Amino acid sequence: VQLQASGGGLVQPGGSLRLSCTASGLSLAYYNVGWFRQAPGKEREGVSCSSYSDGTTYYEDSVKGRFTFSRDKAKSTVFLQMNDLKPDDPAVYYCATAFCTFNGMGPRGYWGQGTQVTVSS
Repeated sequence: VQLQASGGGLVQPGGSLRLSCTASGLSLAYYNVGWFRQAPGKEREGVSCSSYSDGTTYYEDSVKGRFTFSRDKAKSTVFLQMNDLKPDDPAVYYCATAFCTFNGMGPRGYWGQGTQVTVSS
């Protein structure tokens, strides 16, 4: 099983990116999936997480209103639309199968290589 995040890049502050996460060896349609990020010198943090069963989606406070999680079950792909990117957003972003609760989110099971997001003018 392997997950792969893609879609990162360099954008100016206020810009947008859309990250994609695909998986081989399993269908993301049947897993809770989370997006996580880690910047140099910082701990990994959860960004967004969504339940496969009822679609309940959680967001880290700093990205609420700017980031949107979505899922294409037919294509076993999940997305993270990131708008109004800020200087605090740069990191390597990973997708992973996860636990998603109101009280927190975290990777559980499978994850793979991430994609770099850079915000700079």
